[in-house]
Amino acid sequence: MDWGTELWDQYDIIEKHTQSGLELVEKYVKFVKERTEIEQNYAKQLRNLSKKYNLKRSGKDEPDSRFSSYQSFLDVVNEMNDYAGQRELIAENLMMNICIDLTKYLQELKQERKMYLIEAKRAQQSLESTYKQLDSSKKRFEREWREAERTAQYAEKTDQDLNATKADVEKAKQQAHMRSHVAEECKNDYAAQLQKYNKEQSQFYFNEMPLIFNKLQDLDERRVRKLAQGYILFSDTERHVMPIIGKCLEGITKAGTNVNDRNDTMVVIEQNKSGFERPGDVEFEDYSQGINRTSSESSLGTPKGPMDILGRNRSKNFWLFSKKSKLSPSTLPPFSSPPAPSPANGPPSPKFGRDPLSYCLKEINKTVKPRISSFRTLRRSPTVTEDFTHLPPEQRRKRLQQKLEEICRELQKEVDQRCALGKMKDVYEKNPQMGDPASLASQISQTSQNMERLTGERVKYEVIRPSVVYSHLRGLFIYHDDIRNLLMFFLSSPDGAHSDESIPDPSQAIYAEFDDDFEDEELTAPIGNCTAMYSFPGASEGTISMQEGEVLAVVEEDKGDGWTRVRRNDGDEGYIPTSYSLATKGSK
Repeated sequence: MDWGTELWDQYDIIEKHTQSGLELVEKYVKFVKERTEIEQNYAKQLRNLSKKYNLKRSGKDEPDSRFSSYQSFLDVVNEMNDYAGQRELIAENLMMNICIDLTKYLQELKQERKMYLIEAKRAQQSLESTYKQLDSSKKRFEREWREAERTAQYAEKTDQDLNATKADVEKAKQQAHMRSHVAEECKNDYAAQLQKYNKEQSQFYFNEMPLIFNKLQDLDERRVRKLAQGYILFSDTERHVMPIIGKCLEGITKAGTNVNDRNDTMVVIEQNKSGFERPGDVEFEDYSQGINRTSSESSLGTPKGPMDILGRNRSKNFWLFSKKSKLSPSTLPPFSSPPAPSPANGPPSPKFGRDPLSYCLKEINKTVKPRISSFRTLRRSPTVTEDFTHLPPEQRRKRLQQKLEEICRELQKEVDQRCALGKMKDVYEKNPQMGDPASLASQISQTSQNMERLTGERVKYEVIRPSVVYSHLRGLFIYHDDIRNLLMFFLSSPDGAHSDESIPDPSQAIYAEFDDDFEDEELTAPIGNCTAMYSFPGASEGTISMQEGEVLAVVEEDKGDGWTRVRRNDGDEGYIPTSYSLATKGSK
């Protein structure tokens, strides 16, 4: 069934239907465009959201970057950014495959429809023109026929009139004959026009208009099929990216499963472990036994309460057994005025009831500044320094090692770049057509400056790093003189006279423990020699200065940290950079 047969008389309906069909296509294109704008805005907002929360990965410089929860959050943000990219792809495909394609196809349909309507209008105008000619010939035939009848009646009346002359009768007959002839011609013309109109009308209703209607039907069917394809594309466009969107969602799920609470806990410990020991108990000081101790900055004294302990020395960091923690004179009772002796038969002093050496060590711990003054001190934000002195020893050692590794990596890059520029310069010198060697001078100069700067920084941090370890180790000991003075005071007190049997010889037992601690300080046999290739100031603690060409004895070889322990002929020992010296005969 087609429109030409079934709707041969519904030209206006067909015209209106095809127009409404094209308007539906326009409406759908507009709908898809608005959907595209929504997708674009949605993707843009997701992009902005991802950009807002996508903290740049700073690696070792970012404390939180090692937490699995932090990394998973970055993964979630990145997956969301990829998800936004898929929404953008949906918008782009909708615009290209539906909006642009349908708009172009719609314009073609409009032009084709317009052409068919023009053909129908032309055929209709031709038929109307033929009909006008038919109507004109018909009216002429009617007029001439009536005139011929009137003339014939007049001629017949004149012929019967007795008073009419023969001439009048002949004239009337001739006039009637002429009118009859004209009427016959009009009749023939009318018949011809009628035949022509009938033929054209048949052609119009059975050939021309059905053909045009069928063409419009085909146009409308193609429009419907194209619109149906647009509907399908509307769904397929999003379905095609669903696997990738699914991967984005799977990535977010994987990021959640990758969070490791135990690992994050270990990272917190590793990043913030100070290396300090917990403060010991505050000892009871019995002033009733005759010990008069003066409260000072180096003595804890008798705390009045928790706030007295937490509030003490807020602005200072104290290091247990550090060099600065020498016993001040105010912490030791004067030797010229020992405490009054106890009664002869009285009980012994509680300080020396069991072991005087243990009590002495406790008294030393009491008089040394505590390592951590308070938790409030830990919460403060100290001034960040280049050598990380604001950090606890453990963290400082790690940061110095990280800094040194970073400088070495940068220096290696500069060295590689310098080698590449040198090779390029050699190629330019051998083949001038490939480039001008002078054009590389500025880059080579800049690279050389960077190498010098990084080398200086590496040397600086190589000097700082062993001094930190050395000073930390030295902080674990206190001086023999302070111990000797304190022990001699306690041993010379009358309270210790009754317990001579339990007191070892001061020259042996008292110093035995501390002699063990200082065994490493004794001179050890050198394992070889080395010659200084460059001068080294040795300004940092634990290092030793040297002059170019000076021969030194190697006491401890490089353990992999870039430092060698050496000794001069005068007995001075310290660390020097391994790269500044050249091992000579006899050195390992």
